[in-house]
Order: sequence, then structure tokens, then C-alpha cells
Amino acid sequence: QVQLVESGGGLVQAGGSLRLSCAASGRSFSRYAMGWFRQAPGKEREFVAVISWSGISTGYADSVKGRFTISRDKAKNTVYLQMNSLKPEDTAVYYCAAGDQVRYTTPDYDYWGQGTQVTVSS
Repeated sequence: QVQLVESGGGLVQAGGSLRLSCAASGRSFSRYAMGWFRQAPGKEREFVAVISWSGISTGYADSVKGRFTISRDKAKNTVYLQMNSLKPEDTAVYYCAAGDQVRYTTPDYDYWGQGTQVTVSS
């Protein structure tokens, strides 16, 4: 069992940066691939980024590639999403999730956090 708690969201101007954190509890955290997803009002939840259990492999949605960076600190049981050059279209609730493998769709993840709101003003 893994419990996930996101933090770090907020209001930022376009072009600004935020770093989201996802703190995990549960002794099996290091065995899971970790993903970030987001959901804007009226839209489906979409993939943002993923990192393998080892931290060696990462993947990004085309819309965030080159602007967002995912990382993990196993000692702290935490996954991060560094978001730079933010755009108004990045506005959404951001969720972290844990799954057995590096995947890009929501049904492939077993555990989810409650989400943190990111709002980018123009």
C-alpha cells in the first residue's frame, strides 16, 4: 500500500516556475514507477511525466517536454516535478500516481494522490 500527498501548487504568472512535490508513505515506494498527471476543468486527466523506479528512465508529454523535469529522491520517498516557463494552458489540478511500470495512461496506475492546484495567469 502506498499513500501519496502532493504539495507545491499555487498561483504563478506566465513564464514563472513551480516545483511540485509528492511525498509517499509505504515501504514499497522505491519499487514503483511514479507519474504526474493533470486535469483541467472540463477535460480528461492527461499524462504529464513519468519516472522509473530506478530514476534512470523518464518520459514526458510533448506539451511539457523541455519545460518540466521529473525526479525522485528515494531517501526522502519523494517525487518532484519542476515546472519552468509555465503557460496559462498548464493550469490544472496536478496528481501524482504510483504504478508497477513506466506507463502513460491513467488505468495503469494503482495509487493516486489527492491533487494540487496549479494556476498560471497570463
